[in-house]
Amino acid sequence: MAEQFLDTDALVAAVDNAEFDRTPAVVANAHITGLSVARALDAHDVPVIAVDQVGDGVAHPSDAIDFAGEVRYPLDDPAGFAEDLAAIADAAGEVVAFGCMDEWVHGFADAGVENVVLPWENHVSVLDKSRLYRRAEELGVPHPETYFPSETAPDAAAEELGFPLVVKPARKREGEEALGSNVVEVATGEELHDVLDAAAAAGVEVMLQEKVNIATGKDRSLASYVPAEGDPLAVVGNAAVRFPLEFGTSCLVETVDAPEIEARALSVIEDAGYHGISESEFVYDADREEYVLLDINTRPWKWISLPVSAGANLPYAAYADAVGESFDPGEIDDGRWVYLRDYLTLLSTAEAFWDVLDTEDWTALVSGAFETGGDLTTGVYRPSDPAPTAQLLDTEFTDREYYCSC
Repeated sequence: MAEQFLDTDALVAAVDNAEFDRTPAVVANAHITGLSVARALDAHDVPVIAVDQVGDGVAHPSDAIDFAGEVRYPLDDPAGFAEDLAAIADAAGEVVAFGCMDEWVHGFADAGVENVVLPWENHVSVLDKSRLYRRAEELGVPHPETYFPSETAPDAAAEELGFPLVVKPARKREGEEALGSNVVEVATGEELHDVLDAAAAAGVEVMLQEKVNIATGKDRSLASYVPAEGDPLAVVGNAAVRFPLEFGTSCLVETVDAPEIEARALSVIEDAGYHGISESEFVYDADREEYVLLDINTRPWKWISLPVSAGANLPYAAYADAVGESFDPGEIDDGRWVYLRDYLTLLSTAEAFWDVLDTEDWTALVSGAFETGGDLTTGVYRPSDPAPTAQLLDTEFTDREYYCSC
């Protein structure tokens, strides 16, 4: 495990003094998703270096992480991040990069460091939502009705869509920085122009989109690794419970059989020429009575440990291809994933929510038996690797803040 979260110079020195018998992975950021990626790689004895702008994430104390430390944040200082990354890669000899939020994906790609191997290609072709929705339109993949201000006057688009409508940035994190959210709902023309003015002032490309009448609990997402050669490794998950309930982040996810979702998602990914890990998000439109594509995240995401536990170790599949190792995932089973912090909050605060875990599930969780048997896995809590849970509790009950969209 990483004994402490180091400053950049100390991290580079520690990596330089280490001896690696395999190419290390650099994982950013060092929070819930980064923890899951590190655990997936550690299961195959891959050394992991976790980096972040601060040390308040839950990942760095994990036994799955060899070194952890600070780098400059790619959104604030892309050139500084590139310098820090190059120093780490030079100290290690070579690294394989895993970006767990959009800005880290772009940061790794834009840095262009020669001895940093990226286990993905052509991410912008789907991570940029303007390209994504145009591609979905061309392929006939259902998606929300969408208008681009560069092509259709905003007032004319609003008349077609009706209010309320949503404004989305083409690039998620830049939009969050400028607008406060990656999805802004507006109810009037005045609100619409206020958001458009803020986006224009920040140089953020946006689009106008219908507000989909989403059927709660019926989401479908394809978790996949698409290699440059060979068959995709894929599992479909249903975010059966979200926190908050209506439009929050995934809280309990279970595998489902949905070949039509897999086919639609892969058609977009393959048409874009994207190779790598991704999550393709679909919601059920109660008005159309069909699934529509909302987003494709070309990176690991919060519940990526679900496909890993089911037998589809997407991070290691990507790593193995990047370094020329062989990997046979074998049989893929059913599974469930829960993020206990949010799930327990729902149980204690949401009167309309009823527990969907049973006594056997809770017994397995409390005893730790879920780690060695059954179909249930978790986001952070694991008795065999307790330090991340302790870190989560430490930050939960103090005034320390840590930003992560997961």
